[in-house]
Amino acid sequence: MPWFHPVLAMASEEQTADASLILAGVLLSLVVIYFASKLGGELCSRINLPAVLGELVGGVVIGVSAFKLLVFPEGGLGAEDSLIIQLLQTTANLAPGTEEVTFHTMSEVIEILSELGVIILLFEIGLESDLKELIRVGPSAAIVATVGVVVPFLLGALGLIYIFHLPTVPAVFAGAALTATSIGITAKVLAELGKLSSTEGQIIIGAAVLDDILGIIVLAVVASLAKTGEIQVSQIIYLVIAAATFLIGTILIGRLISPWLIGMVNEMKTRGSILIVGLIFAFILAYIANVIQLEAILGAFAAGLVLAETEKRKELEKQIIPVADVFVPIFFVCVGAKTDLSVLNPAIPSNREGLIIASFLIVVAIVGKVVTGFTVWGQEKVNKLAIGVGMIPRGEVGLVFAGVGSASGALSPATDAAIIVMVITTTFIAPPLLKAVFKDEPLETETKTT
Repeated sequence: MPWFHPVLAMASEEQTADASLILAGVLLSLVVIYFASKLGGELCSRINLPAVLGELVGGVVIGVSAFKLLVFPEGGLGAEDSLIIQLLQTTANLAPGTEEVTFHTMSEVIEILSELGVIILLFEIGLESDLKELIRVGPSAAIVATVGVVVPFLLGALGLIYIFHLPTVPAVFAGAALTATSIGITAKVLAELGKLSSTEGQIIIGAAVLDDILGIIVLAVVASLAKTGEIQVSQIIYLVIAAATFLIGTILIGRLISPWLIGMVNEMKTRGSILIVGLIFAFILAYIANVIQLEAILGAFAAGLVLAETEKRKELEKQIIPVADVFVPIFFVCVGAKTDLSVLNPAIPSNREGLIIASFLIVVAIVGKVVTGFTVWGQEKVNKLAIGVGMIPRGEVGLVFAGVGSASGALSPATDAAIIVMVITTTFIAPPLLKAVFKDEPLETETKTT
């Protein structure tokens, strides 16, 4: 199977594993990942919860916390912990002594596919964002977004440092995870309530989109800091300036070159031209972001924003969906699979700190967003509590933060699990809370305009 031979070069020189068995292990891993993602997603969808939560929970079930079908070398795990390796030994005559190199190489392949998943996810999010609408967003949405990033970040990071005495880098990472807002979950609930076109709905959606941009910049900065293992003011300033310059610069330059890109696509006769050109553009910007010590996801997001301004936006959005359906679940299932929920077992005394941290993060996650609604001024009839509640769910955006934090090695198992618990809790409670705060208001009609 020559397709995988370059990947095998990453293994140690002592490698004697059969390339076909490594491929077989990867294929088995993907079968398990896709089965878990679909089963979990379907179950959640049927009870009106985001499918992405099902993918996360599915990952937890097949991962280190339960069946150990999908495990990774992180945390000292080895081939003996993987049921897939055991299955290969039983069914495919995996040679003795090659288990570890097979396990590690399989894990590297799945990790790479997972990273591609998050890059494609951020590219898709960028495509779904409307830059013109972002520019036109009113001051209320801008203030709600800014407060919704600053307040939970400061409360979370400073609380973890000074109350729980966590090291600075993981505390800052956990604080950054608190800044996220899931626009998809909130938009779905608002649509069900007939409030999407209301003043509250407009402010919430505008603020959530701005939250995503600010949060991605924060994520890029914090993830870069995690690589160095220390925080320096000069490094923070550099990364913030670099992230802002990169995002603004790529958007401005992208607007200049996008007509040329679209013109080239229009001249092409082969199938999938706009999709391939779009992915090339996204991967180039992701590469540049990575090279200048930012996160690749920032480049992918910027590429999506640029291409969202072109006439090919709808066509590209439609074509990227099946690609995202293939790669993005790998990322979310892997996040769940790596989450060791046993560190939150209260029966073990050493785990109790992790539970307390999780409780603290949940409180900060709720309070830090609810207060944002009360920063809106000049609109007396606006339901300020509803605006704050609408900003609570972290959903898939929070999972992106958790996944990047876990992959960077900056988070301890307890902190990583605490963030996952916070994401799950806020995502589950936000829809019923939002329905509750709107319950006494009349339903918006479909004919109402903004």
